[in-house]
Amino acid sequence: MAGGPPATAAGTPLSRSDALPVAPGVTYGEFRMTLPRGVVHGHLLTVDLGDPRVSVDLLYPGVVGARAPVSRLAAARGAVAAVNGDFFHITETQHPGVAATGAPDGPAVVSGRQLKAAVPDGQRFGPVLPPGASTEDVLGVGYDRRARLDRLTLHGVALTPEGGLPLRGLNQYALPVDGIGAYTPQWGPVSRERAVCGTDTERAAPCSTDTAEVTVRYGRVTAIEDTPGAGGVAAGSVVLVGREEGARQLRKLHLGEPLRVGYRLAGEGPVPLRFAVGGFPIVRDGRPAAGLDTVAVAVRTAAGIAPGGRVLYLLALDGARGQTGLTVSELGVLMADLGSEEAMNLDGGGSSTLVTDDGTGDGVVVRNHPSGGAERPVANGVGIFSFG
Repeated sequence: MAGGPPATAAGTPLSRSDALPVAPGVTYGEFRMTLPRGVVHGHLLTVDLGDPRVSVDLLYPGVVGARAPVSRLAAARGAVAAVNGDFFHITETQHPGVAATGAPDGPAVVSGRQLKAAVPDGQRFGPVLPPGASTEDVLGVGYDRRARLDRLTLHGVALTPEGGLPLRGLNQYALPVDGIGAYTPQWGPVSRERAVCGTDTERAAPCSTDTAEVTVRYGRVTAIEDTPGAGGVAAGSVVLVGREEGARQLRKLHLGEPLRVGYRLAGEGPVPLRFAVGGFPIVRDGRPAAGLDTVAVAVRTAAGIAPGGRVLYLLALDGARGQTGLTVSELGVLMADLGSEEAMNLDGGGSSTLVTDDGTGDGVVVRNHPSGGAERPVANGVGIFSFG
């Protein structure tokens, strides 16, 4: 990071190390700053998307409902660097007997393949969203190789001979009240029971008892059940889960009836996203977003985008004992001062992890100290690839 612009957080200068090359188009460095409450130690990746050898993609354990450490996710894909990604369904204490799925809150796109849509805002895990933010918000990179913040909205339908049933979920751990969600083989074997628990505004609300599940295989209804099930979805199949009015509509279907399922995640940008991961915006137009939390101090992970979308900053704070973290508001100031035109807060606390290639050919190493003392298995991550 030598020669970069001086960066500050809450008016405090950073002490920055020289940038070290990780791979063509990717550098790594560290910084420290002293606040009245203690020392903040951070780790920063700078990624040049203008370099044709460099790309960004989602890291995930192979199915949506699963978790793995960032280092393992990066090694499995051959990434030269990575940070953890979205907030996720980490516990399920509010509904005893219902399993936590490990699935992320927001939309996810890997290599242009749309994996999942966003849970209702009231069902998410993580800090309270700032004004105007949504679980549909994503960090993405388009087919134009430019990074941007966007919002991905699900458009889908289950088409029957009597008409279309709108889809309001795709491979997500919580469905909207009255909604129908589609679960594909990418969901994995974890139970779909959690999908009908809570409401759009209250995660702890009881699980619905008015539910239905329909299996569609190669375009025909092959099973109709009263409750969501578990086990993997077979290739060539889609499972539809409904609650309340959605369940009542599914119960009108008949075995053997033809049914086609179609869906897409639509963004607001002009170019489709090849990669996307959920989070919430903390910098817009080069300034910290309004209404960011100024109280809770934590170890944090963030992604920033330089003007033009060709440079991506990935930051993770260090969770070693004796060091302090940042509030979301302070993180917004820091990301803006590092040169971000836009920035997103990703999952933090014990999830915050930054890894890079160790330069010896033996794979990646964890550069920060996760605050829990060891890497936490997470739902997904932002992977950096460089070939050359």
